[in-house]
Amino acid sequence: MTLPPRDPDEILRARGADTRPAARFEPYRTEREHDGWDIPAEPSLLRTEVTHERGRSIISRNRSPDIPFDRSVNPYRGCEHGCIYCFARPSHAYLGLSPGLDFETKITAKPNAAELLAAQIGRPGYAVAPIAFGTNTDPYQPVESQLGIMRGCLQVLHDWNHPLSLVTRGATVMRDLDLLGAMAGRGQVAAGVSITTLDAALARQLEPRAPAPATRLRMIRALAGAGVPVRVMVAPVIPVLTEPELERIMQAAREAGATAASMIPLRLPLEVAPLFRDWLERHHPGKAAHVMARVQAMRGGRDNDPRFGTRMRGEGIEADLLRQRFRLARKRLGLAGGVEALDCSRFAPPPRTGDQLALF
Repeated sequence: MTLPPRDPDEILRARGADTRPAARFEPYRTEREHDGWDIPAEPSLLRTEVTHERGRSIISRNRSPDIPFDRSVNPYRGCEHGCIYCFARPSHAYLGLSPGLDFETKITAKPNAAELLAAQIGRPGYAVAPIAFGTNTDPYQPVESQLGIMRGCLQVLHDWNHPLSLVTRGATVMRDLDLLGAMAGRGQVAAGVSITTLDAALARQLEPRAPAPATRLRMIRALAGAGVPVRVMVAPVIPVLTEPELERIMQAAREAGATAASMIPLRLPLEVAPLFRDWLERHHPGKAAHVMARVQAMRGGRDNDPRFGTRMRGEGIEADLLRQRFRLARKRLGLAGGVEALDCSRFAPPPRTGDQLALF
């Protein structure tokens, strides 16, 4: 896939992608051509646009054998964090938008998510099981601090005694420690905080609008202090660039209060592969060939291996050595224990005005 040239009339500030490759379902491609007029355009800063979508349902179901949950909620489409490696970028193609700059600048928010959530879990016959948040895009990306959609969803689950898990790298999660702490006291929540690197400069390149590594360690500390069990998610592990930090990241997270750890090697599905290759050539041209050679060594000689069973693990000597390092570090640091099963036994509708109070 050849990426189109960068739009010279756009000023990019803290963006992961550099261009807008067409969505894979689009029948047309655009090319820039000189029109013969030498009238200079005034460059403008590319800003984030947020549109609202009022859906009819909010819980997504899946049967993937690689995923440890069967239902999830995503309050947002797209993610302003702009992580260049994000596996969710291709999902923007379903909206007719580019997985490149559009993914991180054209965000869709779902303001009635909490209302839909309450309606769905309140249906007769609903079978309770933990709902996963942050499985596609981050529920605590920057716009959440103004819209509070994730906060509304948390309030619903808190009131219904419904368990949840969440994955984030957004500092706004600390705003919700009151609800998360209360649910943790009932064994109804577990959190994962993603840390890719401890190098602040590298993090600004990889994840331009996500909190700095030091802030993410502070998030782990705050969540653990509120009683929330926290897993450090060293994901993705990028050969050459972040892979040497694997043990240091786990050590820092353990010191901050994490009690478990997980790891996923870099995977580059669909449009993510050319976007990541372009990013490498812009930021680390001297390491680009080495990085991709190591990636392909774990992916059967390709940029990506989408098969169930291997897509989250990789295969071959490189992947085996990485897993061995991870297992040894996890054991040494006491991060080998899994998070306890979340309590589903208390699930019930919240009391309403006029309801008779229980005696016991």
